[in-house]
Amino acid sequence: MTGAPLIGVLALQGDVREHEHALAACGAATRRVRSAEELDGLDALVVPGGESTTMSNLALRWGLMEPLRALVHGGLPAYGSCAGMIMLADRIEGGRPDQETIGGLDVTVRRNAFGRQVDSFEADLDMPVLGDRPVHAVFIRAPWVESLGPGVAVLGTVAAGPAAGRIVAVRQGHLLATSFHPELTGDTRVHEYFVEMVREQA
Repeated sequence: MTGAPLIGVLALQGDVREHEHALAACGAATRRVRSAEELDGLDALVVPGGESTTMSNLALRWGLMEPLRALVHGGLPAYGSCAGMIMLADRIEGGRPDQETIGGLDVTVRRNAFGRQVDSFEADLDMPVLGDRPVHAVFIRAPWVESLGPGVAVLGTVAAGPAAGRIVAVRQGHLLATSFHPELTGDTRVHEYFVEMVREQA
């Protein structure tokens, strides 16, 4: 791919604008996605942070869930941050019994794993795929990966504290997910990594 990849940002709810800015800084073009028609022609998709049950309910109500599943399961590169990780997960712990996801990522994710809003925190993570400099991660009512299938690579874990060793960044082929919000920090390395994934697949 020689031109700017066109990356959709699911705009049902959550921090859409912050992802748009981060992607633009990495040389990607963006499109807000609120309907099935707006999925046409995309090179990739970002599912932002927000509230996963609200996002799921709106996707179902607006007829987006099945088109999203078809594209992601068909190989469209996708990146999910926080609630987006939950939306891409095949299995959820701590969710509503009727909560549906896009799926495709062979992981079990625990909702609100680190606690409630007041338990939100920031931490430096080692993510070797992004270089030697630690990633400053913002966790807001964040999930973590409880278990993963054999095809899923762990990209980052919590280094210290009560949650030391918990998995917070993963990749499975064309799918990338983080428990934290890189779009809130000004560090675009996660988005750069994703844009490079998109270019490689194209």
